[in-house]
Amino acid sequence: MKPLLPLLLLAAASLPVVAQTSPKFDYYLLTLSWSPEYCHSHTSSTQCASDKHFGFVVHGLWPEYKTGSGPQHCGNQPGLSDPGSMLDIMPDLGLVQHEWTTHGTCSGLSADQYFGLIRKAFGGIRQPTQLTSATKQQTLSPRQVKQAFETANPQLNDAEMMINCASNYLQAVEICLNKSLQPISCPAPRDCRASIIRVPPVH
Repeated sequence: MKPLLPLLLLAAASLPVVAQTSPKFDYYLLTLSWSPEYCHSHTSSTQCASDKHFGFVVHGLWPEYKTGSGPQHCGNQPGLSDPGSMLDIMPDLGLVQHEWTTHGTCSGLSADQYFGLIRKAFGGIRQPTQLTSATKQQTLSPRQVKQAFETANPQLNDAEMMINCASNYLQAVEICLNKSLQPISCPAPRDCRASIIRVPPVH
């Protein structure tokens, strides 16, 4: 009788190879953090060094389902060979790695492709000078923050953006994009509920 193990190995070798696929998702959520607010509580971060004057920076480009959540940690694909190349728009190496490991691996793209997509998405959105050029703290409604973005970006409308706030301060603006990076109505809107939020200036 022939040994069983070699026969099993031979049978396994004859099976078709099934390619590993990433989880399906419906759209991307581009999250732009307001750096001046972040730096109030993270003064030691490299993002907040005295020679840095960031307005909005990329927190992430997240694959999302229509329910408003998304897949995470979809594999162990290698990240960028030069993560420092993203520091002009994602000014923290830990953030760059975290976003790749947690979200980028679920995009179905290589690290170079994914971060290239992030740069393209970020470059397609103009930062409102009403916010980035202010010399003192502003008090605005979430709707007024959206209006500032719409003035700078005529292709955007209210339904395609969400305002994220905490303790009545602006934390982030989130923009829903299809896989071609065109704005879409957010399938699971969750806006800041505060009537008025504070927007500290870029220093």
